[in-house]
Amino acid sequence: MLTKWPERLTSVPPRILRGSVKGITAKIFREDTDKWKMRVTYYKGFDGNLAVPGRFRNILDMNAYLGGFAAALINDPLWVMNMVPVEAEINTLGIIYERGLIGTYQNWCEAMSTYPRTYDFIHGDSVFTLYKDRCEMENILLEMDRILRPGGTVILRDDVDMVVMIQSIMERLNWNSRIVDHEEGPHHTEKIVWAVKQYWTAPAADTDQQGSKTFS
Repeated sequence: MLTKWPERLTSVPPRILRGSVKGITAKIFREDTDKWKMRVTYYKGFDGNLAVPGRFRNILDMNAYLGGFAAALINDPLWVMNMVPVEAEINTLGIIYERGLIGTYQNWCEAMSTYPRTYDFIHGDSVFTLYKDRCEMENILLEMDRILRPGGTVILRDDVDMVVMIQSIMERLNWNSRIVDHEEGPHHTEKIVWAVKQYWTAPAADTDQQGSKTFS
């Protein structure tokens, strides 16, 4: 039986207690909840905007797993859409629902069913490792660019080699980005890339004496 809100958010979901989700135990759930509290605190340390209440309203978690990232933000005035990739090894969407969170499935090799500039902030944990050899990294980042508003923030965590490749594509998208060490220190094989989508437009067109338009 589901516990009442807000205890429901951190209580072990019934389907985990029943053993309905292979590979997920109560111990794993509690450890994941604690881990994401620590990670979100770390994020707020290097991204001051995330620490400002109301700075971000619409947040997307591209690979939500148990919903720990969203749960760690529960006291902030925002909402998180939790995406479970259809390629994920374990289907955890039911756990997300039982925590009182919202979410759906998504194949990140395809466009997301949402309007452009829907989200202020996009988070992703090991998304590009999951989709390695499935589709082009550029296509995933282009879709992220479409659904992220100008001035919006992205935090992606992945293997260091993957993070370096991600950052190189971000630069071609005119995003400002930097690589940040793992919360456990610089020697961890996982790194974080933090980026902000810039607001930019095509150069203004000038009309020459013959009436033709040129771009400066």
